[in-house]
Amino acid sequence: QVQLVESGGGLVQPGGSLRLSCAGSGFTLDDYTIGWIRQAPGKEREGVAYISRTDGSTHYADSVKGRITISRDNAKNTVYLRMNNLKTEDTAVYHCAADRWLFSEAQMAYPAPPNEYDYWGQGTQVTVSS
Repeated sequence: QVQLVESGGGLVQPGGSLRLSCAGSGFTLDDYTIGWIRQAPGKEREGVAYISRTDGSTHYADSVKGRITISRDNAKNTVYLRMNNLKTEDTAVYHCAADRWLFSEAQMAYPAPPNEYDYWGQGTQVTVSS
């Protein structure tokens, strides 16, 4: 089955850390740019970070720079999102997506609808609360 599966979400206190995983099955993640997109209740989707398929460059939303790191492990066909110093405003469902063309710095603030990506995961809940 061709799919993306996220894991690693949970409840964490402000200032805490989490590592989210995005595992690909049925296709090779390295052939795609992989991004993380989050959606909080009552808010629009927001691009968080992406890692380019062409040169491996990483890109981050201003709201998470310095706190979040995206990385690949091609041997495991998995992309990770390491999140440190979490804030209550980071609470959201985090989805990973795979696409060859959609990700860009300009698109970060206004990500495409889920059905426009080549692959879209079901999401993992991150809740930051004391």
